[in-house]
Amino acid sequence: MIKNIVLDMGNVLLDYNPGYVLNAFCSSDEEKEVIMKELFNGPEWKLGDRGDIKDKDRFDQVKKRVPEKYHAALKNCADNWDICMTPLDGAKEFCGRIKESGYKIFILSNASDLFYVYFPKFLPLDFFDGVFVSSDYHMLKPDVEIYEVFLDRYGLKAEECLFIDDRDDNVSGAGKAGMNTFCFKGDYEEIFRICHLSE
Repeated sequence: MIKNIVLDMGNVLLDYNPGYVLNAFCSSDEEKEVIMKELFNGPEWKLGDRGDIKDKDRFDQVKKRVPEKYHAALKNCADNWDICMTPLDGAKEFCGRIKESGYKIFILSNASDLFYVYFPKFLPLDFFDGVFVSSDYHMLKPDVEIYEVFLDRYGLKAEECLFIDDRDDNVSGAGKAGMNTFCFKGDYEEIFRICHLSE
């Protein structure tokens, strides 16, 4: 029996969209391509999510691989990338409905320290029964360890949890830890059908 809904954040609740950031700060397709590769797809992104570096340190590391003419745009993207983290349509209502239905609700997200700046603009942290951010624990999804530590941290039984993420690999990791899983593709109603919450 499912008692706990465990949610990823990016592209489940908030719209993680690097393209939006690149469009805001870059002036050419080449500039966008370079910054996408070196910042958003570079090793420092995972280092931030794992808590090995802070968000504020990314620019100084990434700029070593980026032509100087792009440094101004790179810095803007590195310092302000969270402008894209806006709520998905229906996300707040979805979270409210989960709570109203008597389920506990948790966040389990790969995220850097900046999480604590942008996420509370969506919903207060104390709205949730638990918020587990990868950078606080120096581990990442989809490693099985992070799900096991999460379950232990909140005293939850894996079989009583439904883990929801937009990435197949993260969903698979949760499944290996014994959790029920759902790969989110934009349909909140499908989650309610799984939980037998449909009206």
